[in-house]
Amino acid sequence: MKYFVDENSIVRKIWGKADTILFIFAGASAEFALNKAVDWLYFTGKLPADPLGRLFSTVTYARQIVFSEHEAALFAIDKITAIHKVVEENRGAQIPDWAYRDVLFMLIDYSIRSFEVLERKLTESEKEEIFTTFYQVGFRMGINGLPINFEQWRNMRAGHLQENLLFSDFTQDLYKQYKKHLGVIRYYMLKQVQVMVVPQQVIKLLSMNNFSLLTPVLLAYKFARVFKVEKFIRNIILPKEYKSQVTDLDKLQL
Repeated sequence: MKYFVDENSIVRKIWGKADTILFIFAGASAEFALNKAVDWLYFTGKLPADPLGRLFSTVTYARQIVFSEHEAALFAIDKITAIHKVVEENRGAQIPDWAYRDVLFMLIDYSIRSFEVLERKLTESEKEEIFTTFYQVGFRMGINGLPINFEQWRNMRAGHLQENLLFSDFTQDLYKQYKKHLGVIRYYMLKQVQVMVVPQQVIKLLSMNNFSLLTPVLLAYKFARVFKVEKFIRNIILPKEYKSQVTDLDKLQL
């Protein structure tokens, strides 16, 4: 059976653990709020109504693609494309190519950043492998202007961070929604995790500190893995409505 991503790929290792996916989610939730095209996510009303669910669905789709058989993955990608086309038709406008690229770039960047925070440094060839996987997703979606290799992606990513992010009323509102849906303590933890994984430009625009107060806690959490109690600790701090979804991420892969 041919899979979309090779069974021995570093991409599967990254997207096969709930911890890493949660860190990817945290980074993306910060950058989504700053993106100049975030109004598209407000257009349907789904994002402000359930920001965590909306962002989690994006991450879940990506994970499904990573672990699916090749044709099933292509079907999932085509479904994502079709969903966006409906939104464009309803609004009578097109989502800019740079906005599509931004989301793709986030998945690449936070895959790398999250794994390196939680596990180890990645090699350049492993980073190239991550890029290639999500390039294939973008190519299938018909996104224009994609970089052709990891080095070109790195340069384009830096440019996108400078050009496509802005602290706006949408940013402020979205963070209010995060706080409302998470509660004060979990909201604070989310922001501290974001500091660990987001680029400097995001930290600057969100007026974050450069040091996360959760860094010592993360060290203790890694130590807890030795005694196989890290999942118990993680599940204690998760909101009830998302606990089962996160637990499912640690189950046998597709």
